Amino acid sequence: MKKLEIYLDTSVISHLFANDTPEKMQDTHLFWDDLLKDEYKIFLSQLVLDEIGNCPEPKRSNLLSKLRELNFSILTESNEVEKLAYEYVESGVLRKKSLDDCFHIAYAVLNNCDVIVSWNFKHLVNYRTIDKIKIVNAIKGYKEISIVSPSMLLM
Repeated sequence: MKKLEIYLDTSVISHLFANDTPEKMQDTHLFWDDLLKDEYKIFLSQLVLDEIGNCPEPKRSNLLSKLRELNFSILTESNEVEKLAYEYVESGVLRKKSLDDCFHIAYAVLNNCDVIVSWNFKHLVNYRTIDKIKIVNAIKGYKEISIVSPSMLLM
């Protein structure tokens, strides 16, 4: 059976230490345990690593330490990723101030991930956003992608 290919956005990793949202933190730890079982093919983008790199210490070191536990592939930026991210903005998926979120989507879509996993309910795990992404991807000939919270993948 093919492993589900998932793209982790920064919010998932960050919620490992989100004491201000204990339910999300607990579900993130349970999900992380599932990730450690190597049942998924995990992808991150350089953008995720850059966002973690911009965190203050000790959070940055804690997040990087947790990442080292996982077996993941890093997706690199390309002209195609940039073009699709801007297409999402131009198509009204998200506003330009949320361009980084559009980049996360573009990385996952162009690398044929099955699922984007995120705690970003405002911009990503959001019916309107998901619906608009489906439309743009269909027009551009890209496959459909699911966007879910870690809770939705708990086994």
